[in-house]
Amino acid sequence: MLDHVPSFQRLVHELSRLPGIGPKTAGRLAYFVLRQPEGYATDLAAAMRQIHEKIKECPNCFSLTEEEHLCHFCSDTLREDHVICVVEEPSDIARIESSGAYRGRYHVLHGAISPLDGVGPEDLKISDLMRKVNEGLKGDSPAIEEVILALDADLEGDTTVLYLAKMLKEKGVKITRIAHGVPIGGDIDYVDHRTLGRALENRVNV
Repeated sequence: MLDHVPSFQRLVHELSRLPGIGPKTAGRLAYFVLRQPEGYATDLAAAMRQIHEKIKECPNCFSLTEEEHLCHFCSDTLREDHVICVVEEPSDIARIESSGAYRGRYHVLHGAISPLDGVGPEDLKISDLMRKVNEGLKGDSPAIEEVILALDADLEGDTTVLYLAKMLKEKGVKITRIAHGVPIGGDIDYVDHRTLGRALENRVNV
């Protein structure tokens, strides 16, 4: 695999650092870039530079934006101010928006509590979430009536949900979590026991 070409190996090494990209896939991607016209590599490098130069965190919800002040979701006056959906990463917002079932505000934590990885509540945007709730309670901003916790159904997500729920209950705010269970079109024979347990816990009236 062109072991004798340092520049090629450097590209393979950098590509293999991407999530889900192993050495073999990185090698194929590097070959692809090598076979393209020179302009492709220039455009690719420029695009990668721009994401650091232009993209920044929204100062309100901490999603990613190129807007001068607030992001698209925070500046949209047609969205509901009384409900906040809390997510782990900015990419989660796109998935929730694709459902078409939510028209409230967002708050991005930028991770989840994970003591094994050295990530505590102080490393996330939790204090900023509590600030929003407190400002609404004091009347300094629209009152927050409900906080939806749309976090992953894993150990880190569950830990973060328990932590947030404890803090928010002290404020008298309604706390909900997105349901987890059998997917639409899914065959119950192939559902793992943990997912099936969640589906039973989150059962609804018919």
